[in-house]
Amino acid sequence: MSYPPHRAALAALTVAALLSACDRSPAPPAGGPPGGAMPPLAVTVLNAEPRKVPVVIETVGTLEGLREVEVRARVAGTLQQQLYREGEPVAAGAALFRIERAPFEIAVDAARAAVAQAEARAEQARRETARLAGLVADRAISQREADDAASTAKPAEAALLAARAQLRDAQLNQGYTEVAAPIAGVAQRAQRSVGSLVSPTADGGLLTTVVQVDPIRVRFALSEAELAQVRQGKGRTVRLLGADGQPVPQVGRLDFAGSVVDPRLGTVPMRAEIANPGGQWLPGQFVRAQIVTGEQDAFLVPQAAVQSGDQGRFVWVMADGKAAPKPVVAGPWQGQDWVIRSGLAAGDKVIVDNLIKLRPGAPVQ
Repeated sequence: MSYPPHRAALAALTVAALLSACDRSPAPPAGGPPGGAMPPLAVTVLNAEPRKVPVVIETVGTLEGLREVEVRARVAGTLQQQLYREGEPVAAGAALFRIERAPFEIAVDAARAAVAQAEARAEQARRETARLAGLVADRAISQREADDAASTAKPAEAALLAARAQLRDAQLNQGYTEVAAPIAGVAQRAQRSVGSLVSPTADGGLLTTVVQVDPIRVRFALSEAELAQVRQGKGRTVRLLGADGQPVPQVGRLDFAGSVVDPRLGTVPMRAEIANPGGQWLPGQFVRAQIVTGEQDAFLVPQAAVQSGDQGRFVWVMADGKAAPKPVVAGPWQGQDWVIRSGLAAGDKVIVDNLIKLRPGAPVQ
């Protein structure tokens, strides 16, 4: 069978193109590694350099007022007035409550009358003694009669002293009808309502509490090892951490360290005093505190770069173009960084991103 000349030429060209395609080998991708290997993972590295960082011990503590004083009624009576607003600062000596005064005013008047009577009797006894002393000198009476008159004058003087003491006691009780703040601080909620009958007993005498909140105290406990670190350190300053985890500007100092270890918890009670301007912190509040015991050379690494594994914390470093995990000993946070106490060396290239994609020995650049 014969083909037309133009069809024969077209068939010959098709066969030649197929043979040329079979002889051509595929070209490697431009810029990629030979053999189809994965390209190096692009990462950001941080050159580790040692620096001076504070040595801190972080703990949880409870705040309490520098002084917390109960305000109690010292005399019995009806509560007539509440002279302060609950939860607001009061000055030392400021009137907080007023108890009905009338019964105590009457008691003062009665005591003054008793003093006047005692003074009159004592004066009469003194005049009688002086008169009889003159008669003894003139031998008008015997010495015995004069001695009896002198003995009678002494009980009168004693009665006068007792009457004056009762007057002072009545005046003191009258003064107690106005209940004043014993210290400067924040007056708490009133425990007794106006119109209540109060008395200086344990159950009915508590009226309110005044708490001094500036400065304020923080109580916490340290383990034996932490206590040894505090004692060996060169500083004992204390800082509170705010809600953002950053230390507040006010710095306090330890003012009490226990000398007995709690056998149940193995801890030692501690206390520090810190300025509290404006009442930022409140008694009873739980806070995080840092005890700064000195300085040391350490490395600062972003918090995200420090990971945890079965063997503890570690970071990824780039060595010879490959990723490698490196165990580290981490301390507390400092700002947005983690303090690395050991495990890193100066010049280590710490990988700080793409951490989830890293594998030991993976190429990175």
